[in-house]
Amino acid sequence: MWEFLVAFIPRAIVNGMPLLFGSTGEILTEKSGNLNLGIPGIMFVGAIAGTTGAFLYEQSVGAANMNAWLGTLIPVLSCLVGSFLMGLLYCFLTVTLRANQNVTGLSLTIFGTGLANFLGGTLIKLAKTDASSASSLTISGSLKYFSAGTDPGWLAYVGIGIAILVSLFLRYTRTGLQLRAVGENPATADAAGINVTRYKYLATIIGSMIAGLGGLYYIMVSSQTWSEPKIDASGWLAIALVIFTTWRPSLSIFASIGFGGLLILGTRLDFATEMKELFELVPYVVTLIVLIIVSLRKKRENQPPQSLGLAYFREER
Repeated sequence: MWEFLVAFIPRAIVNGMPLLFGSTGEILTEKSGNLNLGIPGIMFVGAIAGTTGAFLYEQSVGAANMNAWLGTLIPVLSCLVGSFLMGLLYCFLTVTLRANQNVTGLSLTIFGTGLANFLGGTLIKLAKTDASSASSLTISGSLKYFSAGTDPGWLAYVGIGIAILVSLFLRYTRTGLQLRAVGENPATADAAGINVTRYKYLATIIGSMIAGLGGLYYIMVSSQTWSEPKIDASGWLAIALVIFTTWRPSLSIFASIGFGGLLILGTRLDFATEMKELFELVPYVVTLIVLIIVSLRKKRENQPPQSLGLAYFREER
């Protein structure tokens, strides 16, 4: 039993970290009143942007000559830039042009997934040096800077730290309280002198950048290769975890690790193949059950921001 836990817990953390990054970023976004269903696409773009940066750097200097700082910094910065642009696009469409948030988010997911798969396939072709039929891409030079073996890696501690900081920010800082006011009633916040547009832009863009790191973590630590990644599944689970944790980033830490454990539980137990496939459904079934339970609870602290998903028209104030 002890040996099982020693092997199981680190893998649960590794599989749960993409969920933590995604849910933390979405919580920050939703606190501003923006419902960003484009999180899966943003995580895809963050993943391929970081992978592209790592690939180009490794190809330019060679895996043996890579600098540890640059081998770490380039993928992270590339990921942040890619997810920043996706968040900026979402804000331009929903805040400035006041497009429907649900449609915009789903469009970003489709766009981000397609773009990432296209660029990923292109990188795989560029990586081939002969007639090899390889269908995956491994950035061996940069991988060693993010994790070693089954170790969750330093980026996992960054994710936990970000979740704690966002939780403290929302609860105890003046800026965090103003952000929550924007999400609850933007007209009242505007009348009080709070710049609603600025808060929505900043919260959504920063939230997108946090979520993008979840995509990078998936590639660099969880899968350690680019080969038909299932980042979209992590993205949708991350959105569900926002409701599961009642918009509390601190709870997302434990919920993400728990769901990460459920995702791999079937592979760690000695069951027949059919039972293992059945266990893969457990996280999604649990999500549905919890969402129903949370929806039935009428406590105000368990409810989403009142203006969530609604465009703000200042002239109607």
